[in-house]
Amino acid sequence: MDFYRKSTIQVTCEKGLVPWLEDELKGANEKIIRKHKTGLELEGTLIDCIRLNLFTRTAYSVLYLLRGFKANTPDELYNEAKKIPWHGIIPNDSYFSITTNVQNESIHDTRFPSLKLKDAIVDKIKEETGERPDSGKERHRIVITLNWYYDKVWIYINTSGRKLSDRGYRKMPHTAPLRETLAASIIRASGYTGETPFINPMCGSGTLAIEAAMLARGNYPQINRDNFCFMHLNGFKPEFYTERRDLSLKSREGVSLPLKPIIASDHDPEAIRSAQINARTAGVEDLIEFIECDFSETPIPEGDRGTIILNPEYGERLGEFSELQSKYRRIGDWLKQSCSGYKGYIFTGNIDLGKQVGLKASRRFEFFNGNIDCRLLKYDLYDGSKR
Repeated sequence: MDFYRKSTIQVTCEKGLVPWLEDELKGANEKIIRKHKTGLELEGTLIDCIRLNLFTRTAYSVLYLLRGFKANTPDELYNEAKKIPWHGIIPNDSYFSITTNVQNESIHDTRFPSLKLKDAIVDKIKEETGERPDSGKERHRIVITLNWYYDKVWIYINTSGRKLSDRGYRKMPHTAPLRETLAASIIRASGYTGETPFINPMCGSGTLAIEAAMLARGNYPQINRDNFCFMHLNGFKPEFYTERRDLSLKSREGVSLPLKPIIASDHDPEAIRSAQINARTAGVEDLIEFIECDFSETPIPEGDRGTIILNPEYGERLGEFSELQSKYRRIGDWLKQSCSGYKGYIFTGNIDLGKQVGLKASRRFEFFNGNIDCRLLKYDLYDGSKR
């Protein structure tokens, strides 16, 4: 397979993260062709896909278009898909899986298009080589993505394989953790760059603090991962990956460790233990000061004006509304009395609880945590009145 052939690239993300993915890619000088509800469209090569897999913090997956065509029935899908030179893409002794997104009136079971596409791939390879690869549900080798909307079909290589939100460092998830890509997007929305203190009370398993530390140090987000779909394609050479990885590593040279503190606190000793293990796995434990304490006792460095982000429970999974009202009021009092000069943020999935903070939010960013409609509330914390 030609790793230098240009095609359409879809960089996908989870619900609500498109603005932050767009902001990230534009910041990396990527030229965006189109914007969709769940991602962005670029033009590039498989080599570009390798680079995108390595550096994007907010993306879910990187898809490389093999072919687009029209089809109304599963048989038409089979015939058109079989025209793709699969024997030059998937090694005979390899393994592949298929993911599908289907919206077609003639299809009542989305497993059927997957089966027809699998048959087209296997039949083509067997006709050309006399052998056939294995297939199944696991996404540890080659992943093919089928998007079928009405009569339009697009077949992609999912060059990521496993979703990019699985960074590999969260060995101890603790309770209701944020996805890594969601945490990275929240940090991007806050404007944090590593040049000022970052304070994360109620840190839980530490995802926000770890993503902030990785950003501050310049670690590329997939630093702990050594398996991507693109590595299993015909024509892949190890240097395609190592050269891009080494460029990412080289970009960190000369970057001194941040002198500005990153502090993560939680009243639960088990949460602190989990966060420390996760930070160690991510390679940033030395950048984060973990403190076991109530959020109101979290030390706030004086002199610098930094970022404070809290992700308190919001009643959907961890507590009941009435029990949390007083906690949100305490958070508001603490931000006002102890965090002057900082930018304060509260991430919540309960708008009514957010109103209990007692402070006026200067901005409200919309996010989704799974299917929960959430808000990142920004508070500009001043000494006395704003005037």
